[in-house]
Amino acid sequence: MTTTAADPSPVAAALAGLPRVVDLLAARAEEHDRDATFPYQGIEAVHEAGLLTLTVAQRYGGPGGTLADTVRVLAQLGRGDASVAVVTAFTLLQHAEQARRALWPAAGYRRLLTESRRGPALVNTLRAEPGGRPGVLPGTVARRDGDGWRLTGRKTYCTGAEALAWMAVTARTDEPEPRVGTFLVRGESEGLEVDPVWDQLGLRASASHDVVLDAVRVPGELALGLTAARGSEGGKDAPAAGERAVEAELARAWHDLALSAVAVGVARAAQAWLVRFLNQRTPADPTEPPGALPRHRCALGEIEAQLIGAEELVEGLAARVDRGEREAVVRTGPAHLLATRAATAAVQQAVALAGAPGLSRRHPLERYLRDVLGSRVHLAPEEAVLESAGRAALERGARP
Repeated sequence: MTTTAADPSPVAAALAGLPRVVDLLAARAEEHDRDATFPYQGIEAVHEAGLLTLTVAQRYGGPGGTLADTVRVLAQLGRGDASVAVVTAFTLLQHAEQARRALWPAAGYRRLLTESRRGPALVNTLRAEPGGRPGVLPGTVARRDGDGWRLTGRKTYCTGAEALAWMAVTARTDEPEPRVGTFLVRGESEGLEVDPVWDQLGLRASASHDVVLDAVRVPGELALGLTAARGSEGGKDAPAAGERAVEAELARAWHDLALSAVAVGVARAAQAWLVRFLNQRTPADPTEPPGALPRHRCALGEIEAQLIGAEELVEGLAARVDRGEREAVVRTGPAHLLATRAATAAVQQAVALAGAPGLSRRHPLERYLRDVLGSRVHLAPEEAVLESAGRAALERGARP
């Protein structure tokens, strides 16, 4: 069926509302940053535009937005309010994963979609724990309680914590041979408490607080993907383990490019402010604005080049991931690192060009700097990313 301007696709209709949403977010971003308050109105605006459920699969009645659509939306939201963008990102990632794997039970996901029609229904996966390290079993424990489970533990860096409708909590069972899985927890569950510890340099409105679970009841059907803590070597479980590994890489690719897009969006907002600033005439020279100086144009060109490179990298890889290209999936970790570096360098250069006004709380540029620096909390450790990329290069070089 051909889509016309009078009958846009659900994705096109959602994207059409982006400019208005971005303006609304930008109008309140400074206030929420200053007070570290959660941007409920901003999330409501994202929801009303149909952007919060962009990645709900068509078979569930959703738009079926792709990764390319997702990075486009998040880059624009990042221009308005980075905190709203990252909260939105994690909900979009949840719906995208359900579109690929249908991991949620049918009844549970129908409930989430019903809530999403009534208002914003935020979801996030809670993995990180205080002092947690890769390869170590989760400290959060699930104990049998009749036909369900009781979860006890603490999760940290829980983006959107105070407003989450659902939390997908990773935990290990207390069985003699522990299993690890994801437990779907309602945000208002008895025994669940949000500890408001988030007080960071940037992304201050993202409410990435700790979540404390004290014997929180989870029905048995909401315990997902429980597998042995140590996978078997070969045997009948090998194909399933291989599928899980492929899905984990794909989920990471979505995460990497989605959060990259937010950082690049913040940098674009910083560049836009700088352009306006450089086009203003000053009392010292009422005839020509600072932007007329060749050195300022060259510096602005450097920022533009950095952001073009980051955008082409993120958008190009997103399209390739959507096409199912395996090589693109494994490149998203380094891409996240490079895009974040480029975005950070662009904003830092904008601050240097602006001088003292760029660091004033009267202007948003210093907030953009803090937000782009804060975005590193979602980036894997640089050493791990680079070590993995280096190992892959060595393996390629060793092939005949």
